[in-house]
Amino acid sequence: MNSRVSLTFIILITLAAILVDLPKLPWNPKIPGINIELNNLLGRFPLKLGLDLQGGTELVLETQMDKIDTESKDSALESAREVIERRVNLFGVSEALVQSSKVGDTRRILVELPGLKDASSAAELVGKTALLEFREISASASAEASRSGIPEIFLSQSTGLTGADLKKAQVTYGGGIGASTGPQVSIEFTADGAKKFAELTSKNIGKPLPIFLDNQPISAPRVEQEILGGNAVITGQFSVEEAKNLSIQLNAGALPVPINIVEQRSIGPTLGQQSVNKSLTAGIVGLGVVVIYMVVHYGILGLIASFSLLIYTAIILAIFKTGGLILPPITLTLAGIAGFILSIGMAVDANILIFERMKEEKRWGKPKKIALELGFTRAWSSIWASNVSSLITAVILYSFGTSLVRGFAVTLAIGVLVSMFTAVVVTRTFLRIIVRS
Repeated sequence: MNSRVSLTFIILITLAAILVDLPKLPWNPKIPGINIELNNLLGRFPLKLGLDLQGGTELVLETQMDKIDTESKDSALESAREVIERRVNLFGVSEALVQSSKVGDTRRILVELPGLKDASSAAELVGKTALLEFREISASASAEASRSGIPEIFLSQSTGLTGADLKKAQVTYGGGIGASTGPQVSIEFTADGAKKFAELTSKNIGKPLPIFLDNQPISAPRVEQEILGGNAVITGQFSVEEAKNLSIQLNAGALPVPINIVEQRSIGPTLGQQSVNKSLTAGIVGLGVVVIYMVVHYGILGLIASFSLLIYTAIILAIFKTGGLILPPITLTLAGIAGFILSIGMAVDANILIFERMKEEKRWGKPKKIALELGFTRAWSSIWASNVSSLITAVILYSFGTSLVRGFAVTLAIGVLVSMFTAVVVTRTFLRIIVRS
């Protein structure tokens, strides 16, 4: 890439990162020429802080699996976790974390609700038993829906067929001539449920049969014929993920798991603010030490690397703040900050490799320009291998770790990727410009 094009790209991406990172200013200056107030562009992307930084509520729930078959326990745990996560999201708690844990025969669900200080409300929110029910649309629902503007599915009435009558639901694939070959959801009722379902389908041929979970519609399959025997298939233009989610929701009612709240605690924002302040101090001190070392040891090269490091820091913070626009949402925890601070030191690793290779080339009598290019070329294999191994480690930590370890892995992986960009593109562009001048 041409050095001027690279420099223009670096300047644009740095300015964009600074606009994302800067908070609103105490005064409100206008941008010359376009008459736009600068504060309208600043402070639009606040950092998303985890439970340990902004405070909130943490719940540890233990599922009671005494009445659940051994082969169905893991499915029941996942069903309970999914229902709780859906409730938390409907409750409006942002950046909530709901995850399951299995240790021996004990199966627990950990719920973290950042910003929610009322622990009793949180316990009530997640502690209810899921209610799955099949409803039918009354004959007068269409007229009522037309007058009120409410969809007729919400004017349906209960039939007495609930999740207690459902034995299981699973994803299957259709087959045969004229049949759907895509993913579908097969359901199986108990003996009593089969009788209720046969009577219900005989009365509603050609009509939708809404399925509600906690008074929220999750599906409305149309009845094509009377269904006997207690086995049915819900078809539609499902993706594999959609069919899987529907089966989990159905199983949430079919496998109700009693939940006991083992631990319930509120985390105050004071502790979180102290942690943020200490982490910021550690980050500034670490960045300063790295800059001083690079400048003392490498002179002008170290100064260029330090400037690239500042650009690296601005880009990283911008990525953290804008998570959810392009990347998945990034919630910053103490472990995540630790990964970020560690990546600052790792970010100069590539520069050190390049500078040492350049020194060797110059000792062998190569001109500065050739030494620069050879230094980058011959250091690239080491840079690539080092960063790929770090990325593999981050993937392993994310795949098998808990929430705190995952936060560390995410920030470390982002740091490694951005450090490769700053070393190979930013530092190289600045060095080329200086050597040529």
